[in-house]
Amino acid sequence: MNDSSKPSILRLNKRHAILTGAGGGIGAAVTAAYLREGARCSVVDLPTQPSAQVQALQAEFPGQLNYIAADVTQSTDITRLIAQAIDHFGPIRILFNNAAIFDMAPLLESDEVMYDKMFAVNVKGAFFVMQKVLANMVANHTRGAVINMASQAGRRGEALVSHYCATKAAIISYTQSAALAMAPHHIRVNGIAPGVIATPMWKHVDALFAKYENLPLGEKKKRVGEAVPLGYMGDPTDIAGAAVFLASDEASYITAQTLNVDGGNVMS
Repeated sequence: MNDSSKPSILRLNKRHAILTGAGGGIGAAVTAAYLREGARCSVVDLPTQPSAQVQALQAEFPGQLNYIAADVTQSTDITRLIAQAIDHFGPIRILFNNAAIFDMAPLLESDEVMYDKMFAVNVKGAFFVMQKVLANMVANHTRGAVINMASQAGRRGEALVSHYCATKAAIISYTQSAALAMAPHHIRVNGIAPGVIATPMWKHVDALFAKYENLPLGEKKKRVGEAVPLGYMGDPTDIAGAAVFLASDEASYITAQTLNVDGGNVMS
């Protein structure tokens, strides 16, 4: 029998997923992967109107995607986005907790403004989105799955990237704590630690390294790609595969883990 004649099995069929920071890059790639697996996606980002990528996904998967503009640093926005998501697609089964920002500076030049902004989005926002979604899952007796986005930067310090590294280390720690707290409720909490991924954000990252390391534009991106054991930067779709797996029943006995998806950069 030709394999093409067999019915496909959608791993996330009709499951409601909330995805934050999903207007582009990794978030949009994971949204597309979830939609292809049959999920209904509440896509959250800061702009009042969805990005071109999100609009394209709305057109490709009619009725499966609802866009919600919200600021995850604001508690009232978190409460609202969850309520709107539930009103549209029903109980939440999956959270892809991705909203984050990046900045860097030499340690002795880093100021409170940068610190406050990065921790507000990357840690406070991520924690309270997770907390409120988990509370909803517990209240509804939902055997859900949470995927928190960490980074290889959370596995080690970097001289120019101290705040970002610290925020992502916090995500790894919160993932472990939340997984233990939710285990009695059969809710799984895991993380993904990407390595260097070729997203639009890398233009900003490369420019900052060029400034502080006195490099030509594009040189840092070239070097970090070549330094990966596999020899190249990853693609957002590489993260999407891991995000689908961790959200699916295939990962039903996996919790409290942060999966490195980094081409071999970190061994843990």
